[in-house]
Amino acid sequence: MNIRGSYRHTIFAAYIGYVTQAIINNFVPLLLLTFQHSWNIPLYKLTLLISVNFGVQLTVDLICAKVVDKIGYRPCIVTAHLLAAVGLAGLGILPFLFPDPYIGLLLAIVIYATGGGITEVLISPIVEACPTEHKASSMELLHSFYCWGHVFVIVGSTAFFALAGIENWRVLAFIWATVPLLNAVYFSLVPIRQLSEEDHPALSLTQLFKKPVFWLFILLMLCAGASEQAMSQWASAFAEAGLGVSKTVGDLAGPCLFATLMGLSRLISSRLTLKLDQKKLMLGCCGLCVCSYLLAALSPLPLLALVGCGLCGLSVGIMWPGTFSLATEGCPGGGTALFALLALAGDLGCMSGPAVVGLVADASHGEMWGGLLLAIIFPVLLGAGLLLYRPGSPKH
Repeated sequence: MNIRGSYRHTIFAAYIGYVTQAIINNFVPLLLLTFQHSWNIPLYKLTLLISVNFGVQLTVDLICAKVVDKIGYRPCIVTAHLLAAVGLAGLGILPFLFPDPYIGLLLAIVIYATGGGITEVLISPIVEACPTEHKASSMELLHSFYCWGHVFVIVGSTAFFALAGIENWRVLAFIWATVPLLNAVYFSLVPIRQLSEEDHPALSLTQLFKKPVFWLFILLMLCAGASEQAMSQWASAFAEAGLGVSKTVGDLAGPCLFATLMGLSRLISSRLTLKLDQKKLMLGCCGLCVCSYLLAALSPLPLLALVGCGLCGLSVGIMWPGTFSLATEGCPGGGTALFALLALAGDLGCMSGPAVVGLVADASHGEMWGGLLLAIIFPVLLGAGLLLYRPGSPKH
């Protein structure tokens, strides 16, 4: 295949882009205790590192809605990957250049989070704009690579720490930085189209905001992110209790189970959407998600609660990419701004879901089941929104 003429290469580069996104979001959390022990950084400051990562990505999502189409997809996506590479490599350099290592960590995270925000906005429209068939199937498969990347980061990092020692984490930071660096080169070569080249006239932000169906998709996206992360945050605790393992093993086993089943869900649904209606498939997954939350919250056996956590990963896999596909169909001409605003809503859901569970659990004296029961509202609202959506209806 000619790398400059085949859109298959474009899609492969997009797959690696989501692996890069998984590295950005999941590598530093594995090192928080190491940072604490090495530099005596308080726990609240370490937690802030994660919040800064997602906060910067949210801000970039909003900015991209206005500027990406003017600059062009290629320069933006290449720059995004270079920023990710610089930020990841900076984890191993910048903390040692400042009197306070925490400043260096923050700077590195801001740099790669900026790249991550741009990547999150652009990867889906880049694939959507490729002249290929079965767009919904392609979107499901694309988003599965974030899950595989998540598992890859956890397993790969654990193996490296076992062989080389966790004290050599800086070397691993440089190794992970090569992934976005090489993909920046890849994206500079592959063919890239923009959604503005499609048949539908581009909508302005004002026109988009005036569409009731747009706000329906914003609700669906927010609920998709919240349904996913409200459970994902507690995956480690379920593994620790259900398997009777140490916290370290639980940190690996729980998230790996959740991410693996979510990836399998997206892989399977990429085939099912060729034969089944996307909306009906998503409705079925909403029902399974509600059942998984009930099992995790109310099961008297810890192992069954862990099963509920895994089933949740299986059920939420289709929600995020499925909403992207429905929105492309329901808001023709939305272009890059549509994808940017959907990503923003999804990230808000990812932040609000765990917050709801945590606040209710805290108010219940640490009882997690109350928070999980309340979080059922997210898949229920998602299902209700899907029932309201009528593809092709003039009312929309």
